[in-house]
Amino acid sequence: MMKNKDLGLATKAIHAGTKRDLQYGSLVMPIYQTSTFMFDSCEQGGKRFAGEEQGHIYTRLGNPTTDVLEARVAALEGTEACVFFSSGMGAISSVFWTICKSGSHIVADKTLYGCTFSFLKHGMTRYGVDVDFVDLSDTKNLEKALKKETAAVVFETPANPNLKVIDIKKIADISHAFNKNIKVVCDNTFATPVLQQPIALGCDVVVHSATKFLNGHGDVIAGCVCGTKEFLTEVRLFGLKDMTGAVLGPFEAFLIMRGLKTLDIRMERHCLNALKLVEYLQTNKKVEKIYFPGLKEHPNHEIVKKQMKTFGSMIAFEVSGGRQAGAKLLDNMKLCSLSVSLGDAETLVQHPASMTHSTYDAESLALADISEGLVRVSVGLENIEDIIADFEQSFKKI
Repeated sequence: MMKNKDLGLATKAIHAGTKRDLQYGSLVMPIYQTSTFMFDSCEQGGKRFAGEEQGHIYTRLGNPTTDVLEARVAALEGTEACVFFSSGMGAISSVFWTICKSGSHIVADKTLYGCTFSFLKHGMTRYGVDVDFVDLSDTKNLEKALKKETAAVVFETPANPNLKVIDIKKIADISHAFNKNIKVVCDNTFATPVLQQPIALGCDVVVHSATKFLNGHGDVIAGCVCGTKEFLTEVRLFGLKDMTGAVLGPFEAFLIMRGLKTLDIRMERHCLNALKLVEYLQTNKKVEKIYFPGLKEHPNHEIVKKQMKTFGSMIAFEVSGGRQAGAKLLDNMKLCSLSVSLGDAETLVQHPASMTHSTYDAESLALADISEGLVRVSVGLENIEDIIADFEQSFKKI
């Protein structure tokens, strides 16, 4: 097989990491549904535990099905290695348990997924880790926040839920100029490696909720971390094995690999549908403001064009009449599903302040620029005419 660097992204999503099934010649990677593995001898088992011989020991430490998935996603993100977890929060928490210790400092963007925010603000701080939440869209805030104890800088771009955009290269350059050992962590869930590759822009670590676009079918909970082999070995053997135990099952790995085969073409349709839905929302007088990186009015539109292939399929907007009107709009949708999560084939709509970001109090919501009336849309793969028609009929009921 050709080397990964010589392959296009769609080809990598289908073929990277493939291991030939020498026993039966299966085209699809089999599901190795086993907790443990047999050794030929005590000597072999001892060598594997000592790290002197490659091979599987126990699925908490690695599984042949998951191995192929990890190699595939590492190829997509352009990293040396990847580790998968049983949830996105399993991935994120394993990363920070590995990076930080008591006395460490984290600089986090003020706009994050609700559970990430809660983990950093209410979780890590319990164990002597200092966390500052700042607006990283202004790099001067990063320069002021960095200190000798800073171990990590973390952000999402585009951010959940208001599609805020961070200049990845600038954040990485400033952080590493201050201290080359700082880990710059980017959550790339909204963009996927199809649209954006943070490692190429200077990041050290990329995290995903693989529940979302990577899987794409709403039937798996999973997360992953991409980075150097050295760092990911530590994440696997400490963050995953010892601290969280958030192990992905082989069946879920199989499902995600199935989803990856269509990632490239799915993202193309997702993004085209989003552009057309935004065009419709721009003509609707009941929409006060639209948050979408593809709009020229977006405060970081030029950065988006520089670091993303296209603008993604996540949209947020404000409805005239605030929270009450937004709730009425969502309650009357017939085709689009009132549901959290994103990146599925179905179009999903939700109210962040009361759902995905309910861990933020009113003050934190305001600080993160998440309004009480914000509506978030994950644009699906349905015919766009049907999606727009559903919004139109629901808007008429406000």
